[in-house]
Amino acid sequence: MWILVVGPEGAAQRKDGCVALLRELGAELRFVRYFEDVELRVMAEEPPSVIVVEAGESLEISLRALEQLRERSQLRDVGTVLALSIDQLRQLSPAADVDELLLTPPLPTELLYRIRRAEWRRADYATDEEIKVGEIRLHTESERVTERGRKVSLTQQEFALLRFFLENRGRVFSRQQILERVWGEDYAGGVRTVDVHVRRLRMKLGSTMKSLETVRGQGYRMRGH
Repeated sequence: MWILVVGPEGAAQRKDGCVALLRELGAELRFVRYFEDVELRVMAEEPPSVIVVEAGESLEISLRALEQLRERSQLRDVGTVLALSIDQLRQLSPAADVDELLLTPPLPTELLYRIRRAEWRRADYATDEEIKVGEIRLHTESERVTERGRKVSLTQQEFALLRFFLENRGRVFSRQQILERVWGEDYAGGVRTVDVHVRRLRMKLGSTMKSLETVRGQGYRMRGH
């Protein structure tokens, strides 16, 4: 098992950087610069256990580099740690496709902890039951949702509603039926709660939610695939 560290030019020589700390800790690692072609290095052996990305001076560039790596099938399910400054953390979108965050300069104990967390998260995902409809993939145990490979951040109730629709494709349900099955019979809110959450799902998942139809006078139906 080895760790892939990705960063800007000179990151491997920084005494307080992730590469130096991991070497001190005795970890097996490879360092590559942003957008460097790592295909031969990765394809020649088993994939890394974790990808650590150092944001350096540009958060935007580091996220683009990570996105490029994610396009490689052998790296798609590898856990990720993003090392960034406190100012960059303020700029980071909640929808960013990273498993763990690490503030720089990193502490050795926290770096190890974040790496282990990223490994654990992905190992947990691997045992999940996956529901796949079109471009949407839903992992039932980890409550993780991706759309065209992009991680989608959902609230617990949004996740429960999406799972209900995916597991009951082809059937029409009234708002009251959905409310009782997803929120529970004792829920005190009104049926418009369903409409609000459906709008949020459509906003977050975009065109991939076209298969969720509003059936006039009846409720909602997720078309079967």
